[in-house]
Amino acid sequence: MGDICKMKENKYVIGLDYGTLSARAVMVCVASGEVIAESVYDYPHGILHTLPAEYALQEIDDYVEAMYHTIHEVVERSGCQAREVIGIGIDATSSTFMPMAGDVEPLCKRKEFLTNPHAMLKLWKHHGAQEEADRITVLANERKEKFLTRCGGRVNAEWMLPKLMEIAGKAPEVYEQTDNFMEVSDYLVYLLTGEVTRCMCHAGYKLLWNEEDGYPSEDFLWALHPSLVSLKDKLKGREVRVGECAGNLTQEAAERLGLQAGTAVAASLIDAHVAVPSVGIDGPDQALMILGTSCCMLLCSDKLSYVRGISGCVRDAVLPGLYAYEAGQSAVGDLFEWFVLNCVPGSYEKEAAKRGISVHTLLSEKASRLAPGDSGLIALDWWNGNRSCLADANLSGMILGMTLRTKPEEIYRALLESTAFGMRAIFEEFDRGGIRADKLYACGGIVGKNPFMMQLYADILGQTIYTSSTDQGSAFGAAVYAAVAAGTPAGGYSSVNEAARNMGKSGGRKYEPISRNTEVYHRLYGEYKTLHDYFGTGGNEVMHRLR
Repeated sequence: MGDICKMKENKYVIGLDYGTLSARAVMVCVASGEVIAESVYDYPHGILHTLPAEYALQEIDDYVEAMYHTIHEVVERSGCQAREVIGIGIDATSSTFMPMAGDVEPLCKRKEFLTNPHAMLKLWKHHGAQEEADRITVLANERKEKFLTRCGGRVNAEWMLPKLMEIAGKAPEVYEQTDNFMEVSDYLVYLLTGEVTRCMCHAGYKLLWNEEDGYPSEDFLWALHPSLVSLKDKLKGREVRVGECAGNLTQEAAERLGLQAGTAVAASLIDAHVAVPSVGIDGPDQALMILGTSCCMLLCSDKLSYVRGISGCVRDAVLPGLYAYEAGQSAVGDLFEWFVLNCVPGSYEKEAAKRGISVHTLLSEKASRLAPGDSGLIALDWWNGNRSCLADANLSGMILGMTLRTKPEEIYRALLESTAFGMRAIFEEFDRGGIRADKLYACGGIVGKNPFMMQLYADILGQTIYTSSTDQGSAFGAAVYAAVAAGTPAGGYSSVNEAARNMGKSGGRKYEPISRNTEVYHRLYGEYKTLHDYFGTGGNEVMHRLR
C-alpha cells in the first residue's frame, strides 16, 4: 500500500474547464488532491452580440487557444516533468456545440458559412429555439414518449435537440452540409487525441438519449422535421462514458503542450456534472449547487423518479450505479452583473473605487446590514428565462415593491434572494418526487467571493451548506476524471468513487441557517411562490405577450 501511495504522490493530472466567458486549467496531485498550478484565459471575443437578443454564439478559435494556452501554462508553472503527468480531463458548458464538415473542420470556417449564425458555435444560453422546444414537448406528450419522464415532462430550449431542429428549419443548407454535430468538449478531445468520440453524458441530458431506448425514434424525429430523420447519421463518434479514456495525446499536441505523447485524455464532460466528485461526493442522497454565471444543481440518487421540469436524469452520468438528476437556473451571476453594469449610480462606483473593492462587494456589504424583509421588495429571477422547473426561456424577470425610497443595495439583496428562492422552488419539486438530499454542497466562482450570499442561501433553503476548498470546482473535477481515465497502472484510480474519496476537497467554509432569518424567509418565499406560479404557469401570460 505504501508503494502505491508513493507512486501516486509523483503523479499529476490536468483538468480544463470551459465556462461561459473564460476557461481555467489546474494541475492536481493524484495522491493528495493538492492544486499545484492554475491558469485562467478570458475569451477575447466573449459572446457575439450583433444578433437577435435570444442568440448566444461564440468563436471556436477562443476555445482552441484557451486549451493550448492554459494547459501549457500550468505545465510550466507546476515545474512537473512531462512523464509525471498521467491524464487530462476537459469539461464545458452544455449544450454548446457546432456543425462539423466531413474532415472534422468547423463548418463556420468554410467561406460560404463564415457569416451564417447557424454554422457557428452555439452557446448553452442560446435561446433561439424556444418554439422548437415547445413543439418537441407537445409532440412527445401527444405520443406519450417515454423520455419525457426522464426530463421532467418538458424539453428546454438550451438543449441540443431543439437547436438542431432550429438549424434544420431556419438554415437547411447548414444542416445538409453538416457531417457531424459535436459538443465543443468532444471537439477539443479530438484535437488532443485525433479520436472522434461522443460522451454519452451529453447525449443523455441534451439529446434525450438513455441506455434502455437510445435516442428518440426516427418516426418521432421525422414528425418534428423531415430532415431530422437522418440525425443519427450526423452524430458520429465512438460512444464513451464518463471516466473512460477517450484516447491518448498525439505527438503534435504533446509537443505544443510540453507533455508526453500517449498521455491519457478522459471522455469529455459537462461542466456542472464534473464538479460533483470535486467536493468529495461519492454516494447517493447528496446534492451540489454550482453557482456561477448560471446555476446547475446535481443530485445523485439510487432511485428513479419523475421530477417536474428537471434538466434530465441519467444513470452512470456522474457516479457509477447512481442516477444523476440535473436542474438549475439560467441567470445567477449574470443577473447580478446586469444590475451592477446597468443600474448602480456613479456615487457607488466611486465609493468602491476609493476603497479598492468591487461594486459587488460594496453592494453586499450594504445589503448585509438589512434584515430579511426590510426592503419591502421581492423579485423573480428569470432575467434569462427559467431553466427549472418551468423550462421556459421566454419568461422574464421582475421586481415588485419599488418606491421612491428604494436603494440600490435593497434591489441587489432582492435579486440575490430571488435566486435562492428559485433554488428552493427546485428542491420542492424534488421533494414531491421523493428525491431528497441529506447533505448539500456548493462550489463555483460566487461561493468564494460572496459569503453574504452563501449565508443568505443557507437561511432561505433552511439547510447547512458545505463549500469546496478549491476555487476551481469544475476544473478540479475534470482532473479527478482524468485520474480515473489514466487508471491504476499509470498511478491513477480505478473508479470515480475512489478518486472522489481521495482527491475531493470539501473542507471549505460551512454555512448554518440562522433560525430567525429562516422564519422570515419562509413567509417571503410564500410571496415568491405566488408570483412564480401566477406569471410562470398560466395565471397571467403577460411576460409572453410583452416578448
